[in-house]
Amino acid sequence: MEEIKVFCPATIANVSCGFDVLGVALDNVGDTMVVRKTQEKGIRITKLEGQDLPMETLQNVAGVAGLALLEKTDYTGGFEIEIYKKIKAGSGIGSSAASSTGAVWAMNELLEKPFTTLELVQFAMEGERLASGVAHADNVAPALFGGFTLVRSYDPLDIIPIHTPSDLHATVIHPQIEVKTSDSRKILKTNITLADGIKQWGNVGGLVAGLFTEDYDLIGRSLEDHIVEPIRSILIPGFDQVKSEALKAGALGCGISGSGPSIFAFSKGIDTANKVATAMKEVYKNIGIDYDVHVSKINSEGIKTIQ
Repeated sequence: MEEIKVFCPATIANVSCGFDVLGVALDNVGDTMVVRKTQEKGIRITKLEGQDLPMETLQNVAGVAGLALLEKTDYTGGFEIEIYKKIKAGSGIGSSAASSTGAVWAMNELLEKPFTTLELVQFAMEGERLASGVAHADNVAPALFGGFTLVRSYDPLDIIPIHTPSDLHATVIHPQIEVKTSDSRKILKTNITLADGIKQWGNVGGLVAGLFTEDYDLIGRSLEDHIVEPIRSILIPGFDQVKSEALKAGALGCGISGSGPSIFAFSKGIDTANKVATAMKEVYKNIGIDYDVHVSKINSEGIKTIQ
């Protein structure tokens, strides 16, 4: 196989209580990439459509992640990458992760899978380092593994796939403003109180337990963030109202997707998820901010080949 075309899913990171450790892949939102082998050593971005992003290899997350993989192989050739962006940069649903993971997953397939999925996460994290200044895995892990993932440890890297209830759906609204991950990290506190830590650890454990046992009420009770959301929500116009209306419409819980400005809600069933979407849209219609809305089941497969 000399060429491959892949779908790279959007992702929700943090999932309220799981800053930098929890993430989940979406099913019908994502980028498309075409990767092909070349005789020339190195990586070239030959096409980039949909977003105004750099095509220089060392300035593009796909290029940087791909080089991290390439350096660990004895492959004497290189790769060309075409990127078709459907995920807007700075949207909070894993735009950089989609490009980073798509590149390394496709290259691994073309090289007949010399690397494990966990190793691919490590390569993709280098793309995240370029995008945000921090090599976090909470977006790239679910994009590669599919479903929900927990980053149990970063040193050494340890990723735990988490069971996804079949009737769980996500609603994501993206107000048309940009919040850069690197900027939203700068405003975070570097120390927390023991009381807040205890609340947060309880919610992480509760959320993981709720997912495995398909206890939707427990999932809802655990989608609370006592540490990051109170700070980052200030950067998102209408956040409190969107969250309030989503819960009134039947959402299990609601929070910031990644670093924002996108806001996600989980619901039991597609009908409720659509009602939540309507409620969220009304808030931004009244405020006068343009938006995109996505309603999606959870993607249990992750990145996949397409025709």
